[in-house]
Amino acid sequence: MTGTDTSSSGVEKNMSFRQMLNMEEVKKVKAALENPKGVTQFTYTINDGKNRTNKMTLWNHPGRDITGILARTHRVVNTVEQVLDGEVYHYHTKLIMKEARTGGTFLWHQDYGYWYRNGCLYPDMTSVFIPIDATDRSNGCLQVLRGSHKMGRVEHLDIADQLGADPERVEQAQKVLEHIYVEMKAGDILFFHCNLLHTSDQNSSDNRRWVFIVAFNKRSNNPYKQHHHPQYTPLKKVEDSALLQCEVVEDLDDKWFMKPEEDHSVTRKLR
Repeated sequence: MTGTDTSSSGVEKNMSFRQMLNMEEVKKVKAALENPKGVTQFTYTINDGKNRTNKMTLWNHPGRDITGILARTHRVVNTVEQVLDGEVYHYHTKLIMKEARTGGTFLWHQDYGYWYRNGCLYPDMTSVFIPIDATDRSNGCLQVLRGSHKMGRVEHLDIADQLGADPERVEQAQKVLEHIYVEMKAGDILFFHCNLLHTSDQNSSDNRRWVFIVAFNKRSNNPYKQHHHPQYTPLKKVEDSALLQCEVVEDLDDKWFMKPEEDHSVTRKLR
């Protein structure tokens, strides 16, 4: 595997790996996500403020099903611990579903723009971006500003029905930082820092865009207050081979699913 450096010297804060999951593993994860008795039974819809919608399912503990096994594999957790230089725990996982012709926009934002409000003192947090479908410009792939994580936390404001980064800051950052469309195939994985500015457009194509995102927090960054995501909870890693061995899809009792009214990544008009 080859990492793509999108940071300065030292340990890379943003890394991408092509085909970190093989096709058999991708097929297994996709089948689990598409099972109507699996995690998608807890899906809710959010409005993008531009007459489009996204569907989302979010859970706070990995659990023992296939989605939880993926989040706990050595290849995922060990990479995050390398990036953050220490023990981490599962903060939450979400499945974002931009359906064909209807999928909505996500504003420019930093994940730490949300997580700062939850009592996490430091940006010692990482998101693991795992496309279930091929993502490109036509179906609303991820877009990032290279090196924007070095700007530090940007103030986030209520914009339309979302919480977005200060538009003035984003506009100035766009003048000096490279704007990248992160086109990926199923099986690729991107690890990115919680202060990386990112966005995605509407999906106006005939192809859906489902993306699985696992967020991790460093143990030493345990939030100082209780909120709608977990405080430090020891994470039990599993061997990479456990993903193909796992047959659990419908046992979801220990995952702590998010209710729409608890999702602070959007501000109004949840439905």
